[in-house]
Amino acid sequence: MNPKSHASSSILKTLELIFFPSYCKLCHKLLDSPGETVVCRTCLEELKFHRASYCLCCGKFFDTYGQPHLCYKCLEKKPDISIHRSCHLYRGKLKDLILLFKYQKYKVLRKELAAYMNKSLAHDEALWWNLDAVLPIPLHKKRERQRGFNQSFELALFLGESKGLPILQGVLVKKTNVPPQTSLTAEKRKTNNQGAYEVSCPEKIKDQVLLLVDDVYTTGATLKECASVLMKAGAREVRAVTLAQAP
Repeated sequence: MNPKSHASSSILKTLELIFFPSYCKLCHKLLDSPGETVVCRTCLEELKFHRASYCLCCGKFFDTYGQPHLCYKCLEKKPDISIHRSCHLYRGKLKDLILLFKYQKYKVLRKELAAYMNKSLAHDEALWWNLDAVLPIPLHKKRERQRGFNQSFELALFLGESKGLPILQGVLVKKTNVPPQTSLTAEKRKTNNQGAYEVSCPEKIKDQVLLLVDDVYTTGATLKECASVLMKAGAREVRAVTLAQAP
């Protein structure tokens, strides 16, 4: 950039800050650094990674530190999801960011959240080894029109691109517009999604190792139902990642 262009850019930035100031949606600090949108860089850098112990299969966080191990539920019955990992608990600034992204329609946060997920889980070799494709948890068409986008697809898109993996959009579909999981009790969530999903193109997942992507893991009912449908349709293995899991 030549000196004149740089000076013009600086003047325009100054005028923008004076007449159209933007503030961080979390800490309310002025967004005055290059590239900052919606949330400041300081808040993004404060996102933590979960480092306590967890179940090697379902990914449930344990309260204690130590080596990861299988929980009693996974020991009793092996689930259809072979590996699930979350970045952290659904609380604090991570929860606030997910709510901004998902319900306040700040789609621009997809890149930051996907980068956080990628960095948080990059060290888990078993999760990424020999993957064939990435699938987002689908929304029903009516729900997606209301929201304007599918948050899981936006995360899957950036994650797949960073790993050089294809994103299979439209292969797993939600055929029934059941009530949102967040509106139900824990007991009702277990059966709410049963029969709600189907595979539209079984040939695309046959003998494939797949990675499901979603935003929040609560009871795990949605991931379990999707994994079951995929396995019955011919997938060889199903793994999953989520940004956060409920405490």
